[in-house]
Amino acid sequence: MTSDSQALPTRWRSHGGHGGVAWPVARSVAAAAADPLDAIDLPLAAAGGAVLAVPLGARAPLPSYNTAAMDGYAVAGRGPWLVTGRVLAGHTMFRAILAGHAVEIATGAPVPDGSDAVLPYERAVRVGSTVDGVLEPGRHIRWRGEECREGTEVLPAGTLVTPVVQGLAASLGHDVLRVRRRPRVAILVTGDEVATSGRPGRGRVRDAVGPVLPGLVSWAGGRPEAVAAVEDRRAAVADAIGAAAADVVVVCGACSRGPADHVRGVLQEAEAEFLVEGVACRPGHPQLLARLGDGRLVVGLPGNPFAALVAALTLLVPVLTVMSGRTRPVGERAPLLGELAAHAVDTRLVAVRRTAGGAVPAGHDRPGLLWGAALADALAVVPPGWRGGEVELIQLPT
Repeated sequence: MTSDSQALPTRWRSHGGHGGVAWPVARSVAAAAADPLDAIDLPLAAAGGAVLAVPLGARAPLPSYNTAAMDGYAVAGRGPWLVTGRVLAGHTMFRAILAGHAVEIATGAPVPDGSDAVLPYERAVRVGSTVDGVLEPGRHIRWRGEECREGTEVLPAGTLVTPVVQGLAASLGHDVLRVRRRPRVAILVTGDEVATSGRPGRGRVRDAVGPVLPGLVSWAGGRPEAVAAVEDRRAAVADAIGAAAADVVVVCGACSRGPADHVRGVLQEAEAEFLVEGVACRPGHPQLLARLGDGRLVVGLPGNPFAALVAALTLLVPVLTVMSGRTRPVGERAPLLGELAAHAVDTRLVAVRRTAGGAVPAGHDRPGLLWGAALADALAVVPPGWRGGEVELIQLPT
């Protein structure tokens, strides 16, 4: 927790209507509300998606021994050479060879001491137990440590552990990585009208946010818990938030000011610290960020799917980015093409596709529909009163 975030609770509250904190401020407040989590040791196979808490160093040189880079003959001295045996990868039958001698060798096999080069098959002429050919001294041997010396720092702290990083770490002798703990995220979807399977019947709607959030949470650096459905009762909402064993609790729906919107009241009763109450953006205005007394953060999202996605990118993603130790992305900017009207006081978030000439609205981006977002690869941030030109682009989850 930062001192800046402690000073924010009443300053950034909405005062009703379609007011609320400015969208860029809300995103900054969310980032300031979190700190990187503690460092832990994880087995290499389990560290994917986490961020290095310390630099990654080479525990062993690469290669760790002089190794053949080609199939052929390891030779010593001048030719022709007497072939005295064979060595394959994983075997060390020949510790050393003498001048005028050679051993047949496979790619990846340890080169015997005393070898001057490897003569590839395609450049060799063998007659019986003798081989000859044009030799390039030092060629076709990967010398110990020539690619990476032991102790070399190869990746800085803060690097995302991708499958490639896992492979690199393994090649350098690591079985365990020191990483930032990924924040645990509880996902609560409220609404008695919400159906979780099949075609929704009369008076029901299919949950489209629950399927979005686990992938979005993982993409942003968190560890999602199973999505839980919560009844539209104040006690049920309070119990679900109270029982959530997580660093961040995400509540979808029940965050506005209607008769079935209980989240604000529950948080007030719990004496939570409100950091953001309402954001001046379209869609996604009824969103909130609060801190419970035990340190857990609560992110409230609207119930409409596209509005919930906008709110998650506004408040949830910055929180998870900081907690997981990831580097905050540098804002991308591009011209926004086509006919588009800015709002007078609210920031508009518009689903767009990147093209060579700029960002093109994808259309189909009503608050209750994810069609436009599914066609898009980014959201364009259209500030109030925008009259054309470049806008910021926010990457959509991949």
